[in-house]
Amino acid sequence: MCGVGNITRFDTAAVPAKIAAEVKNFDPAEYISRKEARRLSRFILYALASARQAQADAALDMAVEDPTRIGVEIGSALGGLPIIEAQSVTLHQKGYRRINPTLIPATLVNMAASFSSIDLHVLGPVSAPVAACATGIVAIGQAMRRIQWGEADVMFAGAADSAITPIAVLGFHRLGALTARNDTPERAITPFDAKRDGTVLGEGAAVLVLESLSHAQTRGAKILAEVTGYATTADAFHVAAPAPDADGATRAIVGAMRDADISPAEIGYIAAHGTGTPLNDAAETRAIKRACGDAAANIPISSQKSMVGHTLGAAGALASLAAVQVLQTGTIPPTIGLHTPDPDCDLDYVPNVARQGDVQYAMANAFGFGGQNAVIIFKKWQPPDSFEKQEKIE
Repeated sequence: MCGVGNITRFDTAAVPAKIAAEVKNFDPAEYISRKEARRLSRFILYALASARQAQADAALDMAVEDPTRIGVEIGSALGGLPIIEAQSVTLHQKGYRRINPTLIPATLVNMAASFSSIDLHVLGPVSAPVAACATGIVAIGQAMRRIQWGEADVMFAGAADSAITPIAVLGFHRLGALTARNDTPERAITPFDAKRDGTVLGEGAAVLVLESLSHAQTRGAKILAEVTGYATTADAFHVAAPAPDADGATRAIVGAMRDADISPAEIGYIAAHGTGTPLNDAAETRAIKRACGDAAANIPISSQKSMVGHTLGAAGALASLAAVQVLQTGTIPPTIGLHTPDPDCDLDYVPNVARQGDVQYAMANAFGFGGQNAVIIFKKWQPPDSFEKQEKIE
């Protein structure tokens, strides 16, 4: 199922790009008062909701936990851009006295993490990484490191973005990043397809709960997967385009596998960055082939952006969720809309139909503007014989 449709947030009559993947039927009143919700950016509300859902799903009883040993790593790419844009119009039309007095805390990128920490009464390390479209994976990777370094026992980690606004849509359109398929939203974003012509903006959030093994087992947590590898690199090439040789992305994949101490043949699934733009999809294919060698041809790979659009900073966190779900269920999601194979994207991109598989290791990729690359690897949970120091996600 594809979540892309006509934009409802603003009038698109004068805007060339008219489609996006909007979050439907979200009611912030389930998590926060309507009065306070009106003062906050949607990315903050999405983060609050996701963090609360993650806490409930992990059955983490905050009343008995030591809040000083719990932290938050929730980032964003564009933060409160919609409110900034709207308030700029208000200033010019109605004057400065009509500006929202909470404008600044409602829009700062770190406020998704900060409001979540306030809501959950978390007193440990709180940070908000910003790494463009690689933000979500960087947040999860940094949260894992904080646990490894002994700074926390538990971390809420992920990212949130909501930038379906005229300025953002026009900005990405002027970059040439968006598809022109306004008349067929269900087939607008087609990663790895020969006829792909761009991406579609999406929005959303994803937050995971990471714990040290000893903490998770002591409280009897249901452990879903193990975080085993993480790496970040830079292209140092261009502000928007990937390096043609895909060297940075290749090194990130190799680094994550090295950190996980596994070979390419052990990777059973890759949640791809897969934006649907000609340059990015070809570069990611090149990186996977360079990093994984002959094993690349046997790895099922798919892009959930074909269904939920490009959620910017949240994309890597959503890809991580997809990877964990594959480990849990054995169901490998498809890349929908992939009908015409691209000779430059000649790997197994699981076209259109999900499949079953016994996956032991799943990888998630995220590559952002400015040449920021992040890769993370999850392992199917298998209880060890002892309480070794390992990082877990639940």
